[in-house]
Amino acid sequence: MPFKRARFASYRNLEDGELGVDAERIFLIGENGQGKTNFLEALYYLCYGASFRGLVDSQIPVGDRPGFGLSALWSGSGDLPDEEISVRVDGVAKDIRLNGKPLKDRKELVFHNPAVVFCHEDFSFAAGDPERRRFFFDQCAGMLSLSYIDALRSYKRVLKQRNAALKESAHDLLDALDPQFVGYGLRLMEARKALHARFQAEFPDLYESVALLGRKVDLTYASSWPQDSSIDAVLELLGARRESEIILGTTRTGPHRDRWNFASGGEIFTEKASTGQLRLVSLILRIIEARAYADQAATSPSAPKWPVLLLDDVLLELDVGRRRRFLELLPGPGSGAQAFFTFLPEEPWTEYENGATIVYKVSHGRFQNQECL
Repeated sequence: MPFKRARFASYRNLEDGELGVDAERIFLIGENGQGKTNFLEALYYLCYGASFRGLVDSQIPVGDRPGFGLSALWSGSGDLPDEEISVRVDGVAKDIRLNGKPLKDRKELVFHNPAVVFCHEDFSFAAGDPERRRFFFDQCAGMLSLSYIDALRSYKRVLKQRNAALKESAHDLLDALDPQFVGYGLRLMEARKALHARFQAEFPDLYESVALLGRKVDLTYASSWPQDSSIDAVLELLGARRESEIILGTTRTGPHRDRWNFASGGEIFTEKASTGQLRLVSLILRIIEARAYADQAATSPSAPKWPVLLLDDVLLELDVGRRRRFLELLPGPGSGAQAFFTFLPEEPWTEYENGATIVYKVSHGRFQNQECL
């Protein structure tokens, strides 16, 4: 059960103070706009040093306050001691500390207490543009491997330099950049190929187990460069396309143009799927992401057994049967997984709790434990 308690200061509309969350399941019950999602965002921030909403830090503090602070205590894995994480943002600098020691790079947090968030914005993984799907799979690959984060950062840096060189028709610079560009790109492709195999092995069956469509939905991965290509083969490909790219002033081929799609019966599934079916696509992706981490963590005694699961109003667009079948896919009691759920008051949340569930009523950023009512 990773998080034991969390403290907030000037974080959105959350009341300053500390909240106990030492349970496998924590329910946040309240109307829209009361602070439920802000609470999940704060926990995510403590896990990764950034918001899952993609906002800049200056948009987070309450009122005219220049910054905000967060801190938490989470359980150590196995026989390891508990760990403390703190974040302080003063409007200029961000200070993240783990057990009192400053972290220089947010990626150092990934294997301490990762989180998987299920939120409305995930809908774009199914119905959005290709960039959104690449974002999801890059995020997942990064949670599984720090080397992937390094390769992706390096690839984006060289891609930016290459695009600048194309605009300037700087042939000599392109000759120097292309081997680096291809090297990093092939590393990304290899990792994505393995990730696709992992997801495709589960996605069709898990999706059908909840949707009951009666037909298979597959996850496809189409790389921009031919798979299993050598560095020399891709360099030759880039050379053949250089003049056209110089005319266009941008790099038209590479992993930044890879495609992930969902197919059924020879057609793109997401083009004709209903809103509920699309919503379910994003939920199943998150389930597999959490399972992929758990499978990998099973080989490491120092890693949490599961990522923290943050589920923000994810059941609203599912009918009763799909809700029940989806919840059955989540880690069960005693698995070591901790899950936070948000619900509207009129939802049947009482059907999903058990004796070990902590339930908070949320109103205007204040949290009241239902046991205290």
